Amino acid sequence: MSTQLPIACSLSTGELPVRQAQIAELGRDALVDAAIDGRRAELRFTGGPGVRECVERFVAAEGECCAFLTMCVQAAPGEVRLTIDAPDGAEPVLEELVAAFGPEPRAA
Repeated sequence: MSTQLPIACSLSTGELPVRQAQIAELGRDALVDAAIDGRRAELRFTGGPGVRECVERFVAAEGECCAFLTMCVQAAPGEVRLTIDAPDGAEPVLEELVAAFGPEPRAA
């Protein structure tokens, strides 16, 4: 029997705007590209000083409130890549999360 985590964010109404502002700031400062393909999003950030640490802090924070998402951070030459996988039914949440980074994500 598989145990699927509920598709729900545990942030309070007071915490959500703070998190959204943090995500938008990371997007403004370092996001290069974002693409969504179904239940997977791939975001690319500059490889500047401290960017990987900021992305990893985002992943740790989101992992606590949206445990149903699977996130992976990888360093590549000159950039940091973040892959986010969502379960069936969580596509709208994934799209909303990626949109919080800023520019309209492109379809992969």
